[in-house]
Amino acid sequence: MTGRLRDKVVIVTGAAQGIGRGCAEMMAREGASVVVADINVDAGTEAVTAIQAAGGDATFCRVDVLYEDQCAGLVETAVTTYGRLDGLVNNVGRFPRATLEETTGEFWDSVLALNLRSAFYCCKHAVPHLRAAGGGSIVNMGSVHGIQGHPNLVAYSAAKGGLLALTRTLAGALAVDRIRVNYVIPGWILTDTELSVQRSQGVTEEALLRTGETLPLGRHQTPNDVAYAVVYLISNESTQVTGAVLNTDAGVSVLPLRRDPL
Repeated sequence: MTGRLRDKVVIVTGAAQGIGRGCAEMMAREGASVVVADINVDAGTEAVTAIQAAGGDATFCRVDVLYEDQCAGLVETAVTTYGRLDGLVNNVGRFPRATLEETTGEFWDSVLALNLRSAFYCCKHAVPHLRAAGGGSIVNMGSVHGIQGHPNLVAYSAAKGGLLALTRTLAGALAVDRIRVNYVIPGWILTDTELSVQRSQGVTEEALLRTGETLPLGRHQTPNDVAYAVVYLISNESTQVTGAVLNTDAGVSVLPLRRDPL
């Protein structure tokens, strides 16, 4: 690695595993001090230990992003620990399946709270510190479903569509402060959560891997595929990039699968 994020302080929510952990680890390797934010204390602590063992700088903050006061506390932890804040990656999320008829009001509220309202809370409390630092970068972890939706992800698609609207709104509102806000579409990644959901629907890992071959670029994506995009957007290389949608989804959002997926 080349120190592309040297001296930057970055918060990553949902960083104990999956995409968030991949982003945290790569940013630490690029020189950032990373605040690993998660509700899972054991996994979050283990992620920090791994980053530190590899020579990186990281600290864990236990946070439930459903609550504004805890999001505010997360930001204060970052600033108190490292003296400044340069970046925020709103990665935390959940994607339970439900069609329109299956979606209750309670289900709808819970999905939007975690996938959309949490990002609003974190942005609200991070922005004053990014402004004080002379600018910075916010990366919102989106989804192809925020653009084109899916029949059994009604609430999740609405949340990610709302996150895209929030991204573009804040990109315009905060440009004067040199705060950039961008949206990353991560693609189909076989995280532990995704594997668990697929197994519950009777789909084997072997079948999933075969399905990955039907993606336009020929395989499932990995946390590192997303992390490379996030590093770029947090780095000074992207100082003129804001309000953008960066796809790392193997072309699924623009190209058909080579054959029918699962």
